[in-house]
Parts: sequence; structure tokens; C-alpha cells
Amino acid sequence: MTPYPLLFRPIFKDKVWGGRALEAFGKSLPPGNIGESWELVDLDSTSASGGGGGAEHSIIDNGPLAGKPVREAIKQWGADLLGATKLTPGGAFPLLVKFLDAREHLSIQVHPSPAYARAHKDANLKTECWYILATSKVDGHEPVIFKGLKPGVTLAQLDAAVQNETVPEVMQSYPAIVGECHNLPSGTIHALGAGVVVAEVQTPSDTTFRVYDWAKEYGRKGRELHVTQTLACTDLGPAPALTRLKPGESAARLVTTEFFRVDEWRIPAGETRSLAAQPPRAHAVMILRGSATLASAGADPLALRSGNTLLIPAALLRSASLKASTDLTLLIVDVQ
Repeated sequence: MTPYPLLFRPIFKDKVWGGRALEAFGKSLPPGNIGESWELVDLDSTSASGGGGGAEHSIIDNGPLAGKPVREAIKQWGADLLGATKLTPGGAFPLLVKFLDAREHLSIQVHPSPAYARAHKDANLKTECWYILATSKVDGHEPVIFKGLKPGVTLAQLDAAVQNETVPEVMQSYPAIVGECHNLPSGTIHALGAGVVVAEVQTPSDTTFRVYDWAKEYGRKGRELHVTQTLACTDLGPAPALTRLKPGESAARLVTTEFFRVDEWRIPAGETRSLAAQPPRAHAVMILRGSATLASAGADPLALRSGNTLLIPAALLRSASLKASTDLTLLIVDVQ
């Protein structure tokens, strides 16, 4: 079977902190407080508090493989899909892509540091980044991103803040501004603030250590905290600086990690841009705003709209191009 660009059925996650904002980005949501739309995932297991405890595999939504999991495309197409992209040791696709809607603050948390992951086989690195799609005030408060500890805060002071339920007071916060991107390497303590909608790109893990759950602020029972693990993993240094397109730019590299690279493209209506210069690896594309048609050799043209996430096989990059039907904003993820 000839490779073709893949669309996927979103997997919606009801969260206590979620809402309905993803409807504005093309999602037909089920009832409930939908905090996450998992766009591309290939996990044999998830944590109970993250993915719900079971396996999650994206289901293909177009073409001859419609109804099959993404791993079937990997099996059938191999290097034509992956190129130089390396699967996880378990043979899974090495990326997890989501949209998130934070109606309330998410828990303050950290993911395993490289040293912690090396010492604990059941812990997996989770490097992620957030591209801010929309913001709104909540209860009169401006939306923020919590990222890293304030300068000079020690682990002993973080421990004391956990015991005193004052963790937000030792966190660094930044205004949440549409179009900005925040890189969060494993070991960076962080939280997505209320009123913020983001596109998230991350390594395929949901190992999370939580140290503050906003229970008293929201009048609810707090979830389990992981204080020992958090103190072992938290990086005391400054978090990476935010990135965004500069005035006049139509494309730029926002994030570079050892696992993935993220570019933002903006294409005016009627213009076409080729993907031929991209490295020969699998590429995920998130359509953030607008609509377009993707053309590639040997595959039918694919109509795309806001909220779509697709996977472009490595073998198609040389011939692939995007023509914007309306002004288009997208993220292109080069999967290492």
C-alpha cells in the first residue's frame, strides 16, 4: 500500500479542570469538562491520573487504513513512514500531541529528570512544549503560565512550601500571550494556568509528579502528591525562555529538543508552501487556524481545517506542499 498523509480521530479526556473552549478550534466535543484532546498517541499504557490507566492508540480517520491504529501504518510502511525517526524501545511512535483547555489551574507538577529516569525504570522522561492558542480572564485574573521556581528558591524552601501549602508563592509565573511558545524540558516544575488553551507537543509519557493541586482554591479534594519524587527531579535553574515569531516573520523554529523540533508557519490565503526542505523523518502537522489543501505525490489531495492533526510520512516530504485556502497558522513537528 502506498503511504499517504494520515488524519486521526481525537481522543477526548474529561478533566476536573477542563471546559468547552476546544469547540472554537473545530472540535465536536462530547458532554463534560473536556480538558484534553489527544491528537496523536501510541501508548501501551497510561497513568490512572493522566490518560486513565489503559492503552491509548490513535485511530486513523482517512484512506485505506481508516479504523486502524497508527501502529498498523508503522507496520505496513516502515521506513517510508518513519524515515530516520526512531520508535520507542517498545516499538511505539515517539510523540504525543494534544490540545489542552484549562478552565481552572492545572496541578503544579514536574516530570522525571534524566537522572531520575535512569535510576527508576518505571519513570519516563516527558519533555513538552505549549503553544498558546487562546486566553481569557478567569474571575478577574489575567491568565498566566507557571514555569520554574523563582530565582534563589532551594529544594528545602520548595519542600517547606509543599508542607505549608504555599507552592504557588515560590513559582515563577509569566503572562500567557497568544502566539508564544513555552518549552518545558523534563525536570522543569510547571503548571498551565486557568483561562489558557494550548497546543502541546511532548514525548510519549504521562509520568507526572504532583506537588500542588489547588484544592483549597477550588474547594475540592486534592489528589495524591508526590513530594519525594518532585524534590528529586526539580531543576533549580531558570526554565527556557519563551519563543515566538518576530514581527514580519512567516516561519520560525520555536523549539529544539533531542526528541522533536517545532516550527510555526503562517501562510496567507492563496499561497503555497513546499515541505521539501524538511529532514527525511516523519512529521506531524497541527492546523491551528485557517484551512488548506495538502498535495503530495501518489496521494489524493487532503482538505485540512482548524483543529486537524496529521502525520506526513517521510517518503512524501519531497513532494508535499500546502496551499492555504484561508489565512493559515500551523505547527510542523519534526519527530527525531
